[in-house]
Amino acid sequence: MKICVTSTGPSMDAPVDPRFGRCQYFMIVDSETLEYEAMQNPSINASGGAGIQAAQTVAGKGVSAVVTGNLGPNATQTLTAAGITMVTGATGTVRDAVEQYKSGGLSQTSTPTVPEYSGRDNTGAGAGTGAGAGMGGGRGMGGGGGRGGGRGGGRGMGMGMGAGVPATPTPPATSQPTQTKDEAIQALENQMNEIKAKLEELKK
Repeated sequence: MKICVTSTGPSMDAPVDPRFGRCQYFMIVDSETLEYEAMQNPSINASGGAGIQAAQTVAGKGVSAVVTGNLGPNATQTLTAAGITMVTGATGTVRDAVEQYKSGGLSQTSTPTVPEYSGRDNTGAGAGTGAGAGMGGGRGMGGGGGRGGGRGGGRGMGMGMGAGVPATPTPPATSQPTQTKDEAIQALENQMNEIKAKLEELKK
């Protein structure tokens, strides 16, 4: 009896691949003699319909049963239509899976064990950026870069240059004629007399 075991490698001692539609290898094994044929899965990188294509591939090999970890809805439907027995829950090596199948240790199924597209590796990445701008005094404007992971926070730094008005040069002081000591005293007395006269007027 010819059965198909999904495998991660091209030998009987390779681990069972739990996926069917996107498994690495199909091991077509004679359950009585353990003679096998290792075949790479041509549907492993299919953009869609990998389960259907894989089921059609093994059906073309004339297998009576498929032994794997899990089966999706598309593969289940195609294998059922081809009259192939579906056995899931296989673990260990390909050799172990064949022995489990022969001893009746694996569960036969007629319904999917995983949802559609479960065998596809889905990876996603998200990125966020933020930016901020700042203004500085002194007639300067500066731009600030923000760090953000979805949120942007910016710091702005400004540098300014101001136009200055040139200072007016101070004219040189006019030289005064030199006074004698007596003339200086006389001038101060005159100022004092004027101040006294003003005080008298204010008092009145």
